Formats: sequence, structure tokens, C-alpha cells
Amino acid sequence: MKMSLRNQVTGTVKSVTKGEAMAAVKVEIAGGHVLTSSITRESAEDLQLREGSEVTVLVKSTDVALGVAD
Repeated sequence: MKMSLRNQVTGTVKSVTKGEAMAAVKVEIAGGHVLTSSITRESAEDLQLREGSEVTVLVKSTDVALGVAD
């Protein structure tokens, strides 16, 4: 996966907490640090995010996005 965003870090999903419309995804990155991203519940389901999923965290000054390999 190639992305134009330069601030990328890989990690492992530690938890996915789904609400009615949104999901909070906790991702552990190098050094044991944990990032939390709020995404739509539909996106979490489309990406099939679950504990142990490997993801790429994309950080923009105003946004944080997640990507998974196809």
C-alpha cells in the first residue's frame, strides 16, 4: 500500500469499541505506545478490524486514518 501521507506508523489493534455510529480503535505501536482513533462503525466493519489486526496509522495534522493490507 502506497500513501501520499508521510506520517505513517504500523501497529496492532488492541481493541475495537463499537458504539451506535462510531468506533474507538486502540492501536499499539512501537515502544508499547497506544494510539486511539475514532472512525465510523461502518468503516471498522468494512476493514474487519479486530484485536490482533495489523494496521497502518496515517497521521495528518487534522486527521488520523487506518489502513489494512488487501
